[in-house]
Amino acid sequence: MNILLIEDDEIEVMKLERTLTKLQLKHNLSKAKNGEQALEILRASSKLPDIILLDLNMPRMSGTEFLQILKEDEFLQYLPTIILTTSENRADLLKCYQIGVAGYIIKPLKYEDYQLKLQKVLEYWDINQLVKG
Repeated sequence: MNILLIEDDEIEVMKLERTLTKLQLKHNLSKAKNGEQALEILRASSKLPDIILLDLNMPRMSGTEFLQILKEDEFLQYLPTIILTTSENRADLLKCYQIGVAGYIIKPLKYEDYQLKLQKVLEYWDINQLVKG
């Protein structure tokens, strides 16, 4: 699977990379530090990611702003986007589902819990019928 991670915190990026390695998952991981960079990557790429993992709290463009732009784009709107955030704010959750998010995962504090959640998310999307770009 091709995964695009949109995350500005380098420690969170390293955590996901470590999880993929520990679980021996051979997914291809692309990274963007913010929504603007992610849109540039998506619009310039001939091969779209299978899923997007998106943080909500980022500089320049929030995760919900990115999600809104993504879902209004007729070419990109079908990309499954999973929020991966520390925000337990119900308003954030509702807004993301209203826009059209595919899932909302709260990052746990313990690494083992993080790894377990990500394993389940990636297993699900690996077997799910995806819209290929």
